Amino acid sequence: MRTQVCIIGGGPAGLLLSQLLHLDGIDSVILERRSRDYVLGRIRAGVLEWGSVEMLRKAQVGARMEREGLPHEGTYLSAQNRGFRIDFQDLVGKKVMVYGQTEVTHDLYDARDKLGGVVIDEAEGVRPHDLDTEAPYVTYTKDGTEHRIDCDFVAGCDGYHGVSRQSIPDSVLQTFERVYPFGWLGVLSQTPPVSEELIYANHERGFALCSMRNPKLSRYYVQVPLDDKVEQWSDDAFWDELRRRIPADAAERLVTGPSIEKSIAPLRSFVAEPMKWGRLFLVGDAAHIVPPTGAKGLNLAVSDVHYLHEGLRAHYNDGEPEGVERYSERALARVWQSERFSWQMTSLLHRFPDQGGFGQRMQESELAYLEMSRSARTTMAENYVGLPF
Repeated sequence: MRTQVCIIGGGPAGLLLSQLLHLDGIDSVILERRSRDYVLGRIRAGVLEWGSVEMLRKAQVGARMEREGLPHEGTYLSAQNRGFRIDFQDLVGKKVMVYGQTEVTHDLYDARDKLGGVVIDEAEGVRPHDLDTEAPYVTYTKDGTEHRIDCDFVAGCDGYHGVSRQSIPDSVLQTFERVYPFGWLGVLSQTPPVSEELIYANHERGFALCSMRNPKLSRYYVQVPLDDKVEQWSDDAFWDELRRRIPADAAERLVTGPSIEKSIAPLRSFVAEPMKWGRLFLVGDAAHIVPPTGAKGLNLAVSDVHYLHEGLRAHYNDGEPEGVERYSERALARVWQSERFSWQMTSLLHRFPDQGGFGQRMQESELAYLEMSRSARTTMAENYVGLPF
């Protein structure tokens, strides 16, 4: 088989890149290790920067998001069980959209199917070859038979554990990482959200987040030690702990119910440089991980797709190589800004093992300053809604 761009990974990054390339007349093939049902069953974040919203519209996959998504013009921060609001619309004239990553992936799969996109699921043993030449190719096994795809470029959209980043020589690749000493215990429940906008809560017992997927489906988190097990947490214990950490008025109106999904996720910050080697491009989680505190994971993948799509379009349609050559430089500039914001939010809101009383008071003072300072709130809002691509 021959294509122009072979995309490894059938998550939202790979699907979005394939869709945008198709609309510009550029061929691609997607190889996905898992089944489609598995990909669509993954529970992921649900806050889209406005730049991501516009990218989905550009890709002609925004219709259901427009109908069912929840535009948010602000968010709440709290300390000592008292909250205040950051008004995005007033401060920076933008908003965010709450629309689950699972729904984004559904919409992208539907769009690729409608346009005849080639998505090969359950492709085993995917491996790129000759990436540092002008004739790269990718091999994989499907139903016991080995196949080969010749291509011009390979886009590695296969996540943190994928083969793409591992294909860059150790002598070239640099990685930067911080692993945080806690995790998030998350619960999904078929209950109305406690607030019409997200609540990020700092508390001496640990961080908490009140989020949602839709008006009848809520997503809540509490910070827990890394060695905690899901089995240690009954639903009642979770709801009791959440009430202790969030603003008092929210705790009073919280509607609880049985959890339909419960899991513990570790937190880390990670960046790989460069994001381009030879004819290989790293996209999304293959190149970087952010703690979920800043809601940047999916959005960073979308911005990577933006830069790569622009570069490939200019290469094929205009004969201009600069966008392809500068992909890593352009993408990493935005990656590090988002890493900075996510690290700041994580440091501000979580209880660290060694912070003591002084560290807690510093966090509370920083939150108090955010509440009183319009310029501080503006900086926070500007980063939360998303820096320009």
